[in-house]
Amino acid sequence: MAAPPVVDLPLVDERLAADLANGLAAVEKQLRASVESEDSFVTEASRHLIEAGGKRFRAMLVLLAAQFGNPDAPGVVPGAVVIELTHLATLYHDDVMDEAPVRRGSPSANARWDNTVAILTGDYLFAQASEILSDLGPELIRIQAQTFSRLVRGQIRETIGPSEGVDPITHYIQVLADKTGSLIATSGRFGALLADAPTEVTTRLTDACEAIGVAWQLGDDLIDVAAPTADSGKTPGTDLREGVQTLPVLYALASDRPEDARLRALLSGPVAEEDVDEALELLRANRAMAEARDELLRWTDKAKKALAGLPDIPAREALIGLCDYVVERSG
Repeated sequence: MAAPPVVDLPLVDERLAADLANGLAAVEKQLRASVESEDSFVTEASRHLIEAGGKRFRAMLVLLAAQFGNPDAPGVVPGAVVIELTHLATLYHDDVMDEAPVRRGSPSANARWDNTVAILTGDYLFAQASEILSDLGPELIRIQAQTFSRLVRGQIRETIGPSEGVDPITHYIQVLADKTGSLIATSGRFGALLADAPTEVTTRLTDACEAIGVAWQLGDDLIDVAAPTADSGKTPGTDLREGVQTLPVLYALASDRPEDARLRALLSGPVAEEDVDEALELLRANRAMAEARDELLRWTDKAKKALAGLPDIPAREALIGLCDYVVERSG
């Protein structure tokens, strides 16, 4: 089975490119096998998002991190499958909470069936991930539990919003670190640990991957505003229509400049369809976009600083290239 498409990451080293392609093909095969059940409906529901595609971004990070140790170690591919199953499970749950009708260009599980099926399927994927994890050792089980705790805390924080006296921007960045950064950090950590990389290398990869994860989501925030077309896979202004206060919106709302009054009024809640174009035009021209981009750059710089201390191998250059890609894709 061919490996799925990954991010447009330039890999100048042919051996690394081949290792990643082979590793991702193995991950894809085990991923599909891991959700097979005697009950055909459980298998169908579990494979729904797997077959919808996806970049397997987190699995790729597991494989890249493993390059700093023994990339052929037997636990590396199962570890990547655990990470991918965990990510997919959160998507089933997210779609229920967001009432999302579409995921990866296909009807979401909750739209195709119902919320109960989607929630239970997500639970099943978590269970399958745990079963695989049980063969990888107690340390990884502990790390996965801590990661899952952060994922849930991040979702709770996002749901209830910032507490009184807490800066909304600080709160938002913490939500991103927990909801997105934590599992991407664990991707790097799993790959390094399962490949028996040195402790300092594992720590640096964990820190770098978390920073990349936060930066990636901040890039999505910018794309939702700046993308002139739907080429990014998202209709521009989707977050505005849904009333999601991303970082550019939060910076704009924090402005006390009189000339931003109209924009603040538009962004005070979900933007009506007839006002979306105006809101996008005003936000694109507002300094809030530059402030949000500066925050993204702080996170990619943080990732590069951690990566700079790693052994000089092709995988390090690939990860540094990924940092540059995160910036470039944001426009």
